[in-house]
Amino acid sequence: MDKEKTDKESYMVFSGTCTKYLAEKICQSLGCELGKLQITKFSDGEFAVSYEESIRGRDIFLVQSTFPNSDNLMELLLMIDAAKRASARTINAVIPYFGWARQDRKDKPRVSIGAKLVADLLSVAGIDRLITMDLHADQIQGFFNVPVDHLYGSGVIMPYLANLKLDEMVIASPDVGGSKRANTYAKYFGCPLVLCNKTRVRANVVDNMQIIGDVEGKNVVIIDDMVDTAGTITKAADIMKQAGAKTVRACASHCVMSGPASERVQNSALEEIVFTDSIPYTQRCAKVKQISVADMFAETIRRVINNESISDQYLV
Repeated sequence: MDKEKTDKESYMVFSGTCTKYLAEKICQSLGCELGKLQITKFSDGEFAVSYEESIRGRDIFLVQSTFPNSDNLMELLLMIDAAKRASARTINAVIPYFGWARQDRKDKPRVSIGAKLVADLLSVAGIDRLITMDLHADQIQGFFNVPVDHLYGSGVIMPYLANLKLDEMVIASPDVGGSKRANTYAKYFGCPLVLCNKTRVRANVVDNMQIIGDVEGKNVVIIDDMVDTAGTITKAADIMKQAGAKTVRACASHCVMSGPASERVQNSALEEIVFTDSIPYTQRCAKVKQISVADMFAETIRRVINNESISDQYLV
């Protein structure tokens, strides 16, 4: 039996319901078939998971983003449990978007730390490795006692921005917390960094915002890890346009885009907003563009299988 056939038979890729679109592209890049998995739904909302082919002794990669609703997380937990009970050799959770990550610490009394709870659930269910992308907070990696391969959407976003060939480009962060991420882009392109200082009245509602830096006559690119209701990023774009920016566009890894987000983006000063396809986007907005991370995840899976380093995948 040739080595290539043996390698391909050593691993299998499966997907939950809502991330199948990405898993199929990952499998296409890997040159393998998506594994057969059945999820049976019951009338009360409960569901059951079963593998429709043998996975005994195989390295299993389960592709599932844990975006709302909670069924996506529960599907993944059941997939992990079923794989463990079916004697898979290793169980690798591939979570392009790690949900609940904004709850990474106690920022006020008597609150939950959702990211730690999800980490515990995945660990108890039985994962051997986590492959994810652009966690809301890097320290979430420390919530796990298994290897975490933390990828970055910059691997596909930076080449896209480079192809635009924007002159007088400025990188901006929509808040102080994202300054480290934005600074990485600024260093890569060798351009200035601008910060936005915002205050919130409550979650998802920005009270006021000030720009720290010069944007007049510049092509501004706002960098963030995710866009939820788009209140912050559209407010930042509008303020920068008023301050004399030539153009304003935004790039973020995760396309949460809930509630009024699409309408806000469409009516804002943004030229475009670029996401990866870690989360499916089904609404219509002419300014939204998605770039696939399937090849990046496929290459990471390939290297994990072959026990190779993944560090040279990072652009910075």
